[in-house]
Amino acid sequence: MARIEASVTIKRPVEEVFDLVTDIAKTSQWRSGISESSQTSEGPLGVGATMRVVARVMGRQLKTTLEVTEYEPNRKYSTRSTSGPIPYETSYTFEPVAGGTRVIFVGDAQLGGFLKLIEPLVVRQQRRQSEAAFGKLKDLLEAQAEGSA
Repeated sequence: MARIEASVTIKRPVEEVFDLVTDIAKTSQWRSGISESSQTSEGPLGVGATMRVVARVMGRQLKTTLEVTEYEPNRKYSTRSTSGPIPYETSYTFEPVAGGTRVIFVGDAQLGGFLKLIEPLVVRQQRRQSEAAFGKLKDLLEAQAEGSA
């Protein structure tokens, strides 16, 4: 199992951070490599909701269907892939901290074939991509706050 972990502290209230991270239509604004993301199930986002994501990973375009497995507003948001070339699960935990919100990301993927052979490279690349995404998320939310001040 390949594990990716990343965290960031953002100078915004937990509600704002949670709302942006769980707004599937806006995922491509802060997660590089994601070209499309949309909810495919009816109703509000919550446990059991499904979504479709198109991403570029190591030069390959991957289409994946995800299912929300945990949804605790302003606290936790988790998904797992239900279709696509790489089985994986992700989890975002949101913690209020002095002056903002700490977001902790954990991703676990089951790599097979050639990807299993180069797992350390894949993990390193995905960790860098997750850290860059958190940098964009932080910049986006903190810039919005400055613009409204």
